[in-house]
Order: sequence, then C-alpha cells, then structure tokens
Amino acid sequence: MKASGAGSEAGAAPATLDIPLFPLGSVLFPGGVLPLKVFEQRYLDMAAACLKDGTPFGVCLIAQGSEVGAPAVPHVVGTLAHIVRSDMPQLGILLLDVRGGRRFRIVSQAVGAGGLLRARVELLAEPAKQAVPAAQEGLLPLLRKIAGDLGPQRMPEPHAFDDAAWVGYRLTEVMPVQALAKQKLLELDDPVSRLEILFTYLAQRKLVG
Repeated sequence: MKASGAGSEAGAAPATLDIPLFPLGSVLFPGGVLPLKVFEQRYLDMAAACLKDGTPFGVCLIAQGSEVGAPAVPHVVGTLAHIVRSDMPQLGILLLDVRGGRRFRIVSQAVGAGGLLRARVELLAEPAKQAVPAAQEGLLPLLRKIAGDLGPQRMPEPHAFDDAAWVGYRLTEVMPVQALAKQKLLELDDPVSRLEILFTYLAQRKLVG
C-alpha cells in the first residue's frame, strides 16, 4: 500500500492510498466489525499480504456482479478494513474479522493479477465529534439495548454514545434494510443528516418515540 497527500487540513489535498479492493454484498462502516470467510485465491493472497505488512484493504458494496468469479463493479465509496483476527480452520479457508477504518472514494481502479481489483482512493474527511442533537436523543436507548444484546464481539468497546457519527454508523449497520440503503447512509458526510433519516425511519415503525 502506498500513501500520498497532505492529510485533511483545510485547503490540503486529500490523502490517497493504493489498496486492494474486496467488493462484497455487505457494507462496512467506520468502527464496525465484519466477519469474512475467504476462499478465493486472489483474496487469500490479498489477506496474506495485508497480514504480513499490517496494511488494510478496501471493502466496497457491489454495484454490479457478484462476490465470486469475475471482478465485480464496486460502488465508489467504501471503507478501509483492518484485519483484527484471522484463523484458518482448514486448508484454503481463511476466517477474518475486520474493523472498519476511514471511508474512501475510488479515484481509479484496475484488475490486477489473478483478478484482484486494486484502486487508488482518496480518504474522506470525517467531521469533528459532535453530540447527538436533542431531537434524535430517542435513538440512544434503542442503541444501548442493541449494544447490550450484541455484546462486545459484535459491537466492540469503547462505545461513543456522545458521538453523532458513531451512533449513526452503529445503528445503520444493524438496521434490517437493504444494503443499498446502508450504502447511501455511508456516503453521507453529515452525521446529523444520517441521524435524522434513521430517526424518521424508526419512528415510523414506532421503535423510537
């Protein structure tokens, strides 16, 4: 993985990375945990390289195609995936737990050796931490209950119930909605807008008051 750019300071060019991509039928959010079962050789090789070098790969929702076979066309906004656990219970099957890092936008991409997608991506700026607005505070009891039910393996600590972005990401990843809807919420830059959409959806179903 190669990095360039000057970070996220005002007026600076966005930081860019060259990373392998893993298009999936699931959406990974910053701070979230996603279990993966890897068996295709291109992704076994990718995971081995990431483990060796301590580098992330990119997870993107599939826009066209499928997880297996010919390289899929990914949505342009995805999330860096950092491997936090790996296990090979049998030859050719690798189990991974990955943790979501920064969001990114694909600038360019190409199919490399073995059908592995590689991309140049720019990291998206994350907003400064802000509290959950009073109008959406009704989301917090629901999320606290969900976090307790799921446990630390599915929703790792530290929890940040005072951070609008964290609350929005955690609620979105457990919502029983289609992956494309989750993708649209991932792409939003404003965490309060994300909370407003979530609150409206849940209030209509009488899950929050």
